[in-house]
Amino acid sequence: MIALRPAKPTDAGAVGGILSEFVDTTDWMPQIHTRAEDIAHAGALIERGWVTVAEIDGAVVGFAACNDAELNALYVAKCKRGSGIGSELLAALQQTRSRLELWTFEVNTRAQSFYERHGFTEVTRTDGKTNDEKLPDIRFEWQKGGS
Repeated sequence: MIALRPAKPTDAGAVGGILSEFVDTTDWMPQIHTRAEDIAHAGALIERGWVTVAEIDGAVVGFAACNDAELNALYVAKCKRGSGIGSELLAALQQTRSRLELWTFEVNTRAQSFYERHGFTEVTRTDGKTNDEKLPDIRFEWQKGGS
């Protein structure tokens, strides 16, 4: 059973590990940060109170980082992808907000399909020159009660 809860400082290692694992297992994603930097970034997001983790049997298997309407991150451990954890994290955010917005990379068609299934619509695209990874990206938005 999946349990959602606010992240604690001690979750930074698990959250950072999920971030690192995504980069390590995604051939199109450039590795621009060390594992230590991923953990530090996770710790900063947790300290701001933005992170909700998903647990199964006490192990962190996914997380979402959201600042007001800006969904900064939603990642699930590779061994649990496709099992509904991302959907549960996103649904929890959609229950407590009237709108959400996010960026995803153009090459990440799996994420695009996921967000479209959950009511998000494409707003704009960029050539990626302004993001750290230098990859073309897409801005999506969702509004409660939207079509």
